[in-house]
Amino acid sequence: MALVFQYGSNCLERQINGKERLCGDAKFVCIAETVDDYRLAFDVLSAKRGCAASDIVASPGSKVWGVLYEVPDYLIARESAKSQGRKSLDAIEGQGKNYRRTTIALRRDDQQFVNALTYRVINPTLGLKTNLEYVGYIVAGLREHGIPEAYISEVKGIAKANNPDIGEQLELL
Repeated sequence: MALVFQYGSNCLERQINGKERLCGDAKFVCIAETVDDYRLAFDVLSAKRGCAASDIVASPGSKVWGVLYEVPDYLIARESAKSQGRKSLDAIEGQGKNYRRTTIALRRDDQQFVNALTYRVINPTLGLKTNLEYVGYIVAGLREHGIPEAYISEVKGIAKANNPDIGEQLELL
């Protein structure tokens, strides 16, 4: 099993485990935050969603919270998943096109340190805007797993700065 850190819409179990994604094979482990300093950003275009999707970018003094899942090893890479008639996490995340798979150091909520796979944007693009639906998935996923409310407020603030047009509606999330 691979340990995978999700910080965007795949924090929400019905997203990552939906029938078009991992079909229930991603198993929740715990919540965690980055050891190194990162902040959430919306800097890559998701053609399917029609908005900017999330990324983590280096940012002194900031941490990103997210969800750790165990994912069967064969569901990570395209080739091994395809051989089993399944969609891979690499395909879901756009590995090699929008994102690159990398390893990141995390501190679990029980204070243990672990390394996990995650996906970071290859070519960040400034000026893209996210939308309320996408941010709603992130917020719902963070809440679903008990991420601190202070961090959820930070995410909403980042989204509002990214797209002021959705600011009022973000307050209702």
